[in-house]
Amino acid sequence: MTAAYLTAFGLRDAPFSKEVADDALWLPPSKQAVVDALVQALADREQVLLVGEPGVGKTCVLRALRNRTPQAGFRLTYCHNATLGRRDFYRQLCLALGLSPSATAAAVFYAVSTHVEDLAKESVHPVFLLDEAHLLHQDTLNHLHILLNYQWDSRALLSLVLVGLPELADRLAMRRNRSLYSRIHHRLEIGPLAPEDTGEYLKMRLARAGCDRELFPSDTIALLHETTLGAMRDLDRLAAAALREAARRKRRLVERDVVSRVIDADSARQAA
Repeated sequence: MTAAYLTAFGLRDAPFSKEVADDALWLPPSKQAVVDALVQALADREQVLLVGEPGVGKTCVLRALRNRTPQAGFRLTYCHNATLGRRDFYRQLCLALGLSPSATAAAVFYAVSTHVEDLAKESVHPVFLLDEAHLLHQDTLNHLHILLNYQWDSRALLSLVLVGLPELADRLAMRRNRSLYSRIHHRLEIGPLAPEDTGEYLKMRLARAGCDRELFPSDTIALLHETTLGAMRDLDRLAAAALREAARRKRRLVERDVVSRVIDADSARQAA
């Protein structure tokens, strides 16, 4: 983004950058309700399945959860590389926990489970956030329920939050995964933005970047919503491109014809 681009619309910062502090995230009421459910699940020391289509805000919800989870009493560990076999998965988990992973699968698992028990003695509840969990190898899924079993399955010492695309729910519902699926207390789904949410989202992001006037007319917002199907990641990309194009054309507003050109160019790039 160039200085001229910022100056054209009186912006201090890139309005649709992903570099937003956790406490500055904006979520519509539907996604706030998901965060509320997650906060309560962790307080109750329960397991959660969270699914949604690409770009609808799953990671934003996790960041909002991180912001709302008290540091005293909880230890959040985020893992996003799900394309590993069971031993390497636990080795990655060890590294994320600050442990030295051992050579064998059994030793690595023992290190993780012992760490969970040690945290319990300190009245700290660990939470493992497993992103892109629809990519987990079957041998890892086969074993995850054992990670939740402490003292003859009589104590809830760990919370798992499995996050992924909607097909994750279908995988977990299969008979082979019933031991894990039966232990999941909450099965949540994140939907796309509603039409009114899209307009509010654009307005908020622009205001936080220093713009005090409306830049996207209502028909432009409708076109963006229709094109992105309410996916926040796609909305960020297209809105930013539309602002750049409008500035290049010396427009005061981001009008529908500008957005149409941006959408056509974006579609051509994806089709190439």
